Amino acid sequence: MNRDWSTLWPLLWEAFGQTLQMVTIALLTGGIAGLALGLALYVTRPGNLLANKAVFGVLNVVVNIVRPIPFIIFVTLLGPVTLQVVGTTLGTEAFIFPLSVMTAFGTSRIVEQNLVGIDPGVVEAARAMGASSWRIITTVLVPEALAPLILGYTFLFIAVLDMSAIAGLIGGGGLGDFALRYGYQRYNWMVVLVTVAVIIVIVQVVQWLGNLLARKVLHR
Repeated sequence: MNRDWSTLWPLLWEAFGQTLQMVTIALLTGGIAGLALGLALYVTRPGNLLANKAVFGVLNVVVNIVRPIPFIIFVTLLGPVTLQVVGTTLGTEAFIFPLSVMTAFGTSRIVEQNLVGIDPGVVEAARAMGASSWRIITTVLVPEALAPLILGYTFLFIAVLDMSAIAGLIGGGGLGDFALRYGYQRYNWMVVLVTVAVIIVIVQVVQWLGNLLARKVLHR
């Protein structure tokens, strides 16, 4: 067992690094794109700042079509696009692209739902003072929804971490691939347990940080 773990520990750390790479890049790129998409969904709603029924309808339908697709099928579906963008359909980089795209669509709904919960009176007050739409978005909407958005992005981190577990299916590595290859397929259940423990620690740390940041924003 000691000899096994002397070999497995470096592999576990490599898988840990691959998972963090995938999740971090997907959250940065997909999170920013999703924020923009969510804002677009909100402001183009009927009666809102930049109300546009056609634009809202198109965005709403696209998001509704993409979000329910099981992620493993989405990775396959996006294969030709991934090949054009990344140059390959195998490896960590190839997995990050569809992960980022799905993250963007998932983020958009979280952002939209949190913005819808803002008191319309706050927006109307800013309008009455002559604030432009862009100023209202940056100084009213986002600040007002910041605490719920932090919690939403915390939840999103956990969802992206969950999706990253299937990266091994296209050679992307990560903790999920490590648990399957060196644990499940070799009947080494200790490897599976250690991997699960690492994931639990990651989730607990991120959840704690998210809650802490949200509380600080609420009490500022």
